[in-house]
Amino acid sequence: MPSVSIVISAADDWKPYYPSQDVTPVDAYLAAQKGPVAQTVILNLCRSYRYLSHGYYCSLLAESRAQQVIPSIRTINSLGSKSLYLLDLDAAGDALKRLDTRLSARVESSERTKFTLNVYFGTTSDEDFSSLARVLFEQFPCPILEVQFRRDEHWHISRLRMRGINSLDEQEQSEFAEALDQFSRNIWRKHKSRKQYRYDMAILVDPDEKMPPSDARALKRFEKAARGLGLDVDIITRKHFSRLAEYDALFIRATTNIDNHTYRFAKRAESLGCVVIDDTQSILRCTNKVYLANLLEVNKVPTPRTRVLNRHQTDCLESAAEDLLFPLVLKIPDGAFSVGVKKAKDMAELKQIAHDFFARSALILAQEFYPTDFDWRIGVLNGQALFACKYFMSRGHWQIYNHAENGRVSSGNFSTMAVEEVPKKVLRTAIKATRLIGNGFYGVDLKQSGKDVVIIEVNDNPSVDAGVEDKFLGAELYKQLAGEFLRRLELRTINNAR
Repeated sequence: MPSVSIVISAADDWKPYYPSQDVTPVDAYLAAQKGPVAQTVILNLCRSYRYLSHGYYCSLLAESRAQQVIPSIRTINSLGSKSLYLLDLDAAGDALKRLDTRLSARVESSERTKFTLNVYFGTTSDEDFSSLARVLFEQFPCPILEVQFRRDEHWHISRLRMRGINSLDEQEQSEFAEALDQFSRNIWRKHKSRKQYRYDMAILVDPDEKMPPSDARALKRFEKAARGLGLDVDIITRKHFSRLAEYDALFIRATTNIDNHTYRFAKRAESLGCVVIDDTQSILRCTNKVYLANLLEVNKVPTPRTRVLNRHQTDCLESAAEDLLFPLVLKIPDGAFSVGVKKAKDMAELKQIAHDFFARSALILAQEFYPTDFDWRIGVLNGQALFACKYFMSRGHWQIYNHAENGRVSSGNFSTMAVEEVPKKVLRTAIKATRLIGNGFYGVDLKQSGKDVVIIEVNDNPSVDAGVEDKFLGAELYKQLAGEFLRRLELRTINNAR
């Protein structure tokens, strides 16, 4: 985990807080020849950030030393110009759209036209505005942001201003200290001693997800394995985007997609130098089935016969039906857990399903129906098979998952076994497919009919549930996953030292 160094204007500014050796006067920081190491996060708490002030130069030199600094020069410049930060406020989206209604309800007096809120590291003591506070911190990462609201015809943000810690009153100092304690994860107050870990890892989950990649028991087992290897683990959600700088590694255990928060988390973590699984390249290559189908075809990896259908091509459905024959399978490019996969038994169904899918995507996939009693799932980590399962079809259905019209989801049985028991051709085909993607953690779905083995898809975020994928290996599965993170972290440390 990167260390944290706090830079202040004067020693008196830190008197209200717990003494720490990580607090440095700005003059000493500016005079240092090299300053702290590049992995240090600089919290610039100077009294002023105006152009060419000591606070401005603190952030400027930190960036020149390849250190992450809060606030950055970009943030300082943006918040120094109303015309600039008003443009950036457009990215606050829905959180700002609800602003007028919320403030109108909170501010009872019809004569009151102003309202001020303090945001400390993306948090605020007013829970009604916690969502807005996080959004503002993502746009303007700074320690203390004063947000001024004004009512003309409607409530709106009229001004954003960075404040120095010397300007806080006693109540504000307590709120700031609590936010800093959470953000920095350093010991600012006397806590019970805890075990020291070599690295810090975040596991990203989605608490609202109905079919997450890992259940709670699996996450607990991974945490135990990781801590046993010297990796501290925090479970985080999408609201913790601003905390990514605290970690050395990110393990995504929420269903990934290019256009949701998981990709943004992976991208941000990579930019911070974190070890990330799933990495952005794997997400890009796996989550779109059109890309994956072309990748496998070009590299001669066996798949069921597949056609890419274009909604602007008027005869594409007839051509697919003639080539693939009925029944055939249609797939939306970014579906997961059998969502967006339907079987058409005739031309009428083909047209109806295609019509629905084309409303969501310009391209869809048509694939020959390849009936089997089960699908192989081979878990591959860094080019090596980690676990093997047979997923049997849901009872009375042709897929593993049956998404009924009433919203209920059922699934078939499973059988987990030693990798050594899997036919070699299945393993070779799975590993060959993943090498086209990267060196991450993948779940490869295959079908086997006699001697024929075909790839159905490669998942960048494979399911690992307690009692299913780990049924054969048990705790060893999680130890190997954590061990791969540790191997990469140690390799990163070696490379950074060169």
